[in-house]
Amino acid sequence: MKKILVANRGEIAIRVMRTARSMGIGTVAVYSEADRDAPHVRAADEAVCIGEAPSAKSYLRGEHIVEVALSLGADAIHPGYGFLSENAGFARLVTQNGLVFIGPGPEAIRTMGDKLAAKEAVRAYDIPMVPGTDHAISDLAEAQEVAAAIGFPILIKAAAGGGGKGMRIVDSEKELKSQIQRAMSEAQSAFGDGSVFIEKYIRSPRHIEIQVMADSHGNILHFFERECSIQRRHQKVVEEAPSSVLTPELRERMGQAAVNVARACGYVGAGTVEFLLDGEHNFYFLEMNTRLQVEHPVTELITGHDLVALQIRVARGEALPLRQEDLRITGHAVELRVYAEDPLNDFLPSVGTLSTYRLPEGPGIRVDNGFEEGMQVPIYYDPMLAKLITYGPDRQAAIQRMLEAIAMYRVEGVQTTLPFGAFVCGHPAFRSGNFNTHFVQDYYSPDLLESAHREEARIAAAVVLKRYLEDLNRVQIPIRNPWTRK
Repeated sequence: MKKILVANRGEIAIRVMRTARSMGIGTVAVYSEADRDAPHVRAADEAVCIGEAPSAKSYLRGEHIVEVALSLGADAIHPGYGFLSENAGFARLVTQNGLVFIGPGPEAIRTMGDKLAAKEAVRAYDIPMVPGTDHAISDLAEAQEVAAAIGFPILIKAAAGGGGKGMRIVDSEKELKSQIQRAMSEAQSAFGDGSVFIEKYIRSPRHIEIQVMADSHGNILHFFERECSIQRRHQKVVEEAPSSVLTPELRERMGQAAVNVARACGYVGAGTVEFLLDGEHNFYFLEMNTRLQVEHPVTELITGHDLVALQIRVARGEALPLRQEDLRITGHAVELRVYAEDPLNDFLPSVGTLSTYRLPEGPGIRVDNGFEEGMQVPIYYDPMLAKLITYGPDRQAAIQRMLEAIAMYRVEGVQTTLPFGAFVCGHPAFRSGNFNTHFVQDYYSPDLLESAHREEARIAAAVVLKRYLEDLNRVQIPIRNPWTRK
């Protein structure tokens, strides 16, 4: 494998290119007209414009991307995450054209991309699952019958996709009709398929995921867990590894369950198995993401292994150079997704020019970044600017380093989730480890964030004044009183 085309943009494209370069592999960037001057374009050895700004006219043009790869003599395509990364048709197209798809096979993507098919595939391995439907539902009357049998509260989820689209929590029968109609409409709009499935809603769960890696020689490893319970609109914002609530015994059981999920679909490559953990520490299989995750850096920091390098080695047909007993957890890592969003306005996207954009640096600080000062944040794509990751010998040290790194970050021109990250990391519930997926609704409000800002400004002003007075006293500068002329 001498050349890889990275079918993505931003920080993940740069992340893949960094590892490829360290392995002596050339890289090709693809970009839309909106990304012509983006850092990932300059980070590659070669770059090709693949279309207009909208992703449907550029980053989602699978056939054109394959044509570019073939014309430049690339051996493989790395899809990153998002866009075409979990598109079984694209994976098949890549391999049919004699290229290597750095990810699982199309059949594994198809199976795990269908939540009901995924549950059916893993059923033989006796993996715990939340009670719910075993088939997709598109009829309101049937949905009402199922909900009554399961009992409220229930969770409605789109059968054809994720990311919180088409998801509704229903607490009572009187809400069911309106909520399921909304869920079906949103699912149809987002995925072209309005069918949903219904399952028992687990109150106050934690969202725990297990990183797996499998090769074509039958070896499957788990790289421990990530805690992903801090979410807004059912999407993650703060992640950490390891989780503060898993015992070694529970970690091993969940890890083995994740390995069995991968085995159930003949998985090859990097993947993530997601679970819900209830208040009694019972875990339930949720889904499998058949790609590299946004939050993979926290796993890399606590295990010391480059997951992208392992992806590439597995894609080349190599056996994994590790055994499960070789893997250890060392230290703790926390990640904040730095989105161009306004946490004071329901996390709505914030579009503008990055008039100031300076990244934090220092021991234990890693920034996977896709932007630079002076760039426009485009409206066409996910609004994530970067991922800020901190590492420490223990959880409290990693959290404290995150607070310090956030304070060093300088962004002007758009609103970001940096203040929200500081709010989370400073909150007693998060610091104690006693939180769940309802953290935002239980503890967060824009008023609290504004109050915290005012208090920080007051403290900062007091510190500056104190230092100024100390400096005056130290150098003994005489202060002349203009009123007495002395």
